Amino acid sequence: MAGGIDAAGDQQYDRMEMLKAFDQTKAGVKGLIDSGLTKIPKIFVRPSEDLARDHLTYKNLQVQVPVIDLSGILDADRRKQVVEQVRIASETWGFFQVVNHGIPATVLDGMIDGIRKFNEMDVEEKKRDNTMEYTNHVKILGKSLLKLLAEALGLSPDHLNNMECSKGHQVLHQDQWVNVEPTPGGLIVNIGDLLQLVSNGRFISNKHRVIANSIGPRISVAYFFSGPIGEAKTCGPIKELISKENPAKYRDLLLSEYMGRFMKTGLDDENWGIDYYKL
Repeated sequence: MAGGIDAAGDQQYDRMEMLKAFDQTKAGVKGLIDSGLTKIPKIFVRPSEDLARDHLTYKNLQVQVPVIDLSGILDADRRKQVVEQVRIASETWGFFQVVNHGIPATVLDGMIDGIRKFNEMDVEEKKRDNTMEYTNHVKILGKSLLKLLAEALGLSPDHLNNMECSKGHQVLHQDQWVNVEPTPGGLIVNIGDLLQLVSNGRFISNKHRVIANSIGPRISVAYFFSGPIGEAKTCGPIKELISKENPAKYRDLLLSEYMGRFMKTGLDDENWGIDYYKL
């Protein structure tokens, strides 16, 4: 197996070093499978002590990540309803799905098909696919969602857009891992650490994970919205959301500082997320 990655049976190993070795192969999980892997590498196996502490329960199978219908949001009354749904989902879940978002099904299906074909190529043949049509649609949707999120915080619709910084998928909700059941044509929205920071903790960046399944490949296409990571500008709680009764909960930081620590620390550190920057 390429990259010197040990198999699951080995007793002692340096997890971070093995993760780096795996990343340097640039082969991905599919590359491991294509190489004829017969044992699961230990970096993909959760230790028994972690499993014993796992919050995973299925006590309430009726619990479902909120699904928000974006149709009609140009109508003032309808928009108020959607903004309220976005606010509740962002404050209590940190996750929601959106439907009737304006991206044609043909574009979504074409993107997934393109990713599938890309991953079926030989490593030497892989080149960056042309995803401009999908990207343009998602940018438009992202700006619309940021307007709804800004309104949910009681700000002007363009505040977040204009702000310059100075199944298999599960989300943790009320100490219970909840399956994110795919909605046909729907897209999953993850609030993330930056929105928790600028909203001063009103919106939550929730824990989430992907679990393995035995029914076939899982294809995800992620699109990230963030501030100017490479610029020397600080980000912090929006000043309009801070008061004597509601002081800042986080210190200002450079996005490059956050990303640097995130990449260096890794997910195994208990303080790898935005909580590290709490005041």
